[in-house]
Amino acid sequence: MRRWLLLPLLLLCLSAGTVEARSKKDKAMDQVLLDFAATLRWGGFEQAIAFIDPAVREAKPISTLDLNRYRQVRVSFYHQQSPVQVSKTEIQVLAEVGIINNHSQSERTVKDRQTWRWDEKEKRWWLMSGLPVITGKDG
Repeated sequence: MRRWLLLPLLLLCLSAGTVEARSKKDKAMDQVLLDFAATLRWGGFEQAIAFIDPAVREAKPISTLDLNRYRQVRVSFYHQQSPVQVSKTEIQVLAEVGIINNHSQSERTVKDRQTWRWDEKEKRWWLMSGLPVITGKDG
């Protein structure tokens, strides 16, 4: 009888060890992707700017025109595919984002191809590709 109890207990311990074996970088990736999705969905594009790598923000600042466009829409849904690891410090994510125009209430879907980079010094992931393009170009 004891053998039957030991096997499930052993499997439980092994699976718990597997979960714990995930690196802090992997856990941080999962969390930043969840946070980014929630921020776009509930906080808006302006709050999502904080996810963009500071060097990218400096090199390619978001124009006033684009900020005004982002203010005219809201996100109705955000569905992402599983991240694809490109290198040890980079992943790519493809997401579909539902965009509703606040004035016309029309909805459309844009595809957002994201590139994220792991910053070893800061121990965090940064969005390198910028915010989703909602103007119909490249979207």
